[in-house]
Amino acid sequence: MKDFFKEMFEYTFHFNEMVINALLSSEITLPEKSLKLINHTINAHEIWNHRIEEKPCKNTVWAMRDLNELKHINKTNYNTSIEILESYDFSKKLNYRNSKGDRYTNTVKDILFHIVNHSTYHRGQIASDCKEYGITPLVTDYIFYKR
Repeated sequence: MKDFFKEMFEYTFHFNEMVINALLSSEITLPEKSLKLINHTINAHEIWNHRIEEKPCKNTVWAMRDLNELKHINKTNYNTSIEILESYDFSKKLNYRNSKGDRYTNTVKDILFHIVNHSTYHRGQIASDCKEYGITPLVTDYIFYKR
């Protein structure tokens, strides 16, 4: 299970980094929705890592940050997730509050899978948004990563 999740987080880091780099190198005005979504993706990963570690997180899920800062946070998120993989029991149940303050309980495994799935979902939305604005979207499918 650790190897599977390690590969999933490598994939997530890689394509989040590629999306950020593509947005940074774009020569046209970036779609606001894409900027919000990549921020949301990176912010949510950071928040979930903090929840697993049972640490407070000062960040909010829709905070807007500079793309260069997001690159740094993406790398930190990846490193933290790898540390979590090495030190947490996947079946451990965590009690937490969502951004609305509602209480929930999930296993570490479920949260880890959610982080990867959430990132993939929003990268797809970013690809659609960029295409709508005439920006050629990146292909971020997992199978392309494995090729």
